[in-house]
Amino acid sequence: MKFTKMHGCGNDYIYIDCFRETVKDEKAAAIFLSDRHFGIGGDGLILIKKGTVADFEMVMYNPDGTRAEMCGNAIRCVAKYVYDEKYVNKTEFSIESMGRIKYIELSLENNEVCSVKVDMGAPILNAEEIPVISKNDRVISEDITIGGVDFKMTCVSMGNPHAVMFIDKSPREFELEKFGPLFENNEVFPRRVNAEFAYIQDRKNIEMRVWERGTGETLACGTGTCATVVAAILNGYVDNEVTVHLLGGDLEISWSGNEADSVFMTGPAEIVFSGEIDL
Repeated sequence: MKFTKMHGCGNDYIYIDCFRETVKDEKAAAIFLSDRHFGIGGDGLILIKKGTVADFEMVMYNPDGTRAEMCGNAIRCVAKYVYDEKYVNKTEFSIESMGRIKYIELSLENNEVCSVKVDMGAPILNAEEIPVISKNDRVISEDITIGGVDFKMTCVSMGNPHAVMFIDKSPREFELEKFGPLFENNEVFPRRVNAEFAYIQDRKNIEMRVWERGTGETLACGTGTCATVVAAILNGYVDNEVTVHLLGGDLEISWSGNEADSVFMTGPAEIVFSGEIDL
């Protein structure tokens, strides 16, 4: 089976072109291929298919074989792939993932994709819809104690659940490996959660690390980056256009602050290598 390894800011996935290939057991394939010792290695598996309600469909699996609703970094890579492979000859099109449609705008240099802008849709702030268990309709700077440490969390869904914690030091110094799993599996998150730990550098710059549900730490998370900026704006920490500095690179995020308005994410998409593997 042919595959392509791609990454967005270091958030790396294995991509299978299902216009040309057939994956019989998608869950088992995700577990095997994502293994960094015995497989190809990646933060998960992405299947690229023809869309039913959009131009294309992205089917996403975590390394543990669970389905994931959305990944902002992966959807940029899908956008680059379908343009490079000439499945689309326009720079604006749509991609669906678990029924949610995202709208894409490519930036080109010498007819090659140099960056991808994604309309990530409006953030979901209602606690029940995220979901997170709370006595409040919205969870904004709400107290939570995890691992004996007090945090203030703001919860946002960008099609998948996020809990954002603002800390008073660089997240590079933060014990993510300790607190990430404790947040992910805490009982207040019925479907587990992606946990972001962010430091406000100034009103236009945030530094962030992320612990992804079903994956662990990744070098970047597109939906998590969007959720972090939404949370920062809701708390009055930043302006409406922000650069988020991740371990794998930078993403540009903009949001008006109006709950009904879309969050826009712009960032790179890179091919690492292509190959074939027995599956």
